Amino acid sequence: MSATPAERGATAAAERGTTTVAERAVRRIAERAATEALAPGEVQVHRGSAVVRGRRAGVGVAVTLPYPAVLDEAGERVRSHVADRTARLTGLAVSSTGVQVRELRVSVATPEGRAPEGRAPEGRAPEGRAPGSAYGVRARRPWRPWSERRVPVGALAFACAALCALFLYDVVSVHAAGRPPARWRGRLMEWLTTHGPDSGAWPGAAMAAAVFLVGVWLLVPALTPGRRRGLPMAGASVGVRAVLDRHAVAMLLRDAVTELPGITRVRVGVGRRGAWVRAGLEFGDLDSARRAVAGTSEETLAACGLARPPRLRVRVRAEPAWSAPAPPEADVPPAADGSTRRSTLP
Repeated sequence: MSATPAERGATAAAERGTTTVAERAVRRIAERAATEALAPGEVQVHRGSAVVRGRRAGVGVAVTLPYPAVLDEAGERVRSHVADRTARLTGLAVSSTGVQVRELRVSVATPEGRAPEGRAPEGRAPEGRAPGSAYGVRARRPWRPWSERRVPVGALAFACAALCALFLYDVVSVHAAGRPPARWRGRLMEWLTTHGPDSGAWPGAAMAAAVFLVGVWLLVPALTPGRRRGLPMAGASVGVRAVLDRHAVAMLLRDAVTELPGITRVRVGVGRRGAWVRAGLEFGDLDSARRAVAGTSEETLAACGLARPPRLRVRVRAEPAWSAPAPPEADVPPAADGSTRRSTLP
């Protein structure tokens, strides 16, 4: 007996059906919300991602922020706004939100000389607050982000899939179509029976060593984070991570040292643990130039906000055209005849 229209109308709303929000819609909402986090036109979205599992969702966006801007604070504002806006418009619980800052864009509208809100000028931390920590919140220990390693994993998966497909095609053709096995498979099986690892022949030992090395190589990428070119920055709050490329740090060091008087050639290298600066001096005092180069390099590294600043090594050499500065002249009291004499120090 079918239910009457009145009985169907009395059915609870939760029992009439389900509402499913597509991942594409969640991604579009997250991308739109990222552009609304700061002032209009300041945030540009490169791409977004979304994963929906039941009533929970995880979103991520890659953005461009205006320069100058405090990356940890701006990233946290974008992350919180994206999470709140996406959860409010979709009705899903946003469990994780990732923000990746791809680049910085010079903002003409930002007045120069104005310190960001909540920060002391010249990148100094306010009194009573440790650098790299938020107000009243202790930041987690930063670490390097885990590398996805798409190229090596994709190449290995493609090679394994092609080899398995070749064997599968030959086996199916033999058992399903009644064809004779391929000659290459018969020759390969015959060769493996006579050149196995237990036969004492060198090809079998070489293949076993190659398989062992491939296994070790697969374990190393699986257990190490990778992205050796990225230096972790000191986080401002929980859930916010930032990484600065070593090439960018090297460019900042080179530009800062090049502006010093008398410095002509500058070579800079930045590694995971240390940084070195090699400069050439065309005129001036060598000791003073070394101190200036070392001080400028240390200030530049400190301004980068790295969690573990690399150890700095500085070397300043005189250029071939360099000549020692002339010693200052010392005044001598006038002689008895009224004439004035000057003598130079050795």
